[in-house]
Amino acid sequence: MQLFVEQLTNVDFSYLDAKRGLVGETWWASAVLDGALDEQGMVCDFGIVKKTLRNWLDDELDHRLLVPVNSPALTLKHSGDIIELSWNGDNGDLLEMRAPRQAVALVDAEQITAKSVAHWCREQLRSHFPVNVEQLTLSFVAETIDGASYHYSHGLKKHNGNCQRIAHGHRSRIQIWLDDERSSALEQQWAERWADIYLGSKEDLISEQDGQLLFRYSAQQGEFELSLPASRNYMMNTDTTVEFIARHLADTIKQQHPDSRVKVRAFEGVNKGAIANA
Repeated sequence: MQLFVEQLTNVDFSYLDAKRGLVGETWWASAVLDGALDEQGMVCDFGIVKKTLRNWLDDELDHRLLVPVNSPALTLKHSGDIIELSWNGDNGDLLEMRAPRQAVALVDAEQITAKSVAHWCREQLRSHFPVNVEQLTLSFVAETIDGASYHYSHGLKKHNGNCQRIAHGHRSRIQIWLDDERSSALEQQWAERWADIYLGSKEDLISEQDGQLLFRYSAQQGEFELSLPASRNYMMNTDTTVEFIARHLADTIKQQHPDSRVKVRAFEGVNKGAIANA
């Protein structure tokens, strides 16, 4: 007998990719459980399935940087509860990060894909369900987006939750109106401009040398440091909350179209975001 739960939850995270570098991502998670019926006539109570999987994914995957530990591009060092890593991409880009262990998911794989992450999660979750559950199958899929979207990473040092982690991210749609008319051209322009981008806050920038930017800040969870190519960064004068992102986009577009009314809906992952007018 099989039990299924579709679009159980969504996870927002970033990951390291040999070609694309630091990639922000959002996936829907679904699950199938194989097993015998228990004395209640169930494979597993839906309440247990939902609570167990949501809590585990929230704790171990969501708002983390997913690192493929078997990749030849990676150099990794543990120092107590601190992770230090260096990532040399195929195009010669160098990314280095120092952060608390809880900001990283060390995935036993050579590359991060929906399939490799699902396999890793399943291995970690083996002991979390009743004995009559013989097999757990997880699957991850990206949101279906009809229109423009972009992948971005960032960190919010003032946030009291996991958004403070310096390299987590989202895959987000973007909607732009000029004088109450949707502009697919502007949406596509910003989606291309922010493809696989890191949105950096100017006040967190420590140095710029040889084309590398160094960001550093202290937050509730500890000390965070990230170095990456300037070409993969877009600098903002504010924090990079979705509210500030929407306002920045609206104000920037307004400067380019001073005689038009501008409206921006900026998403942060799935089904949430902020609206700004200019």
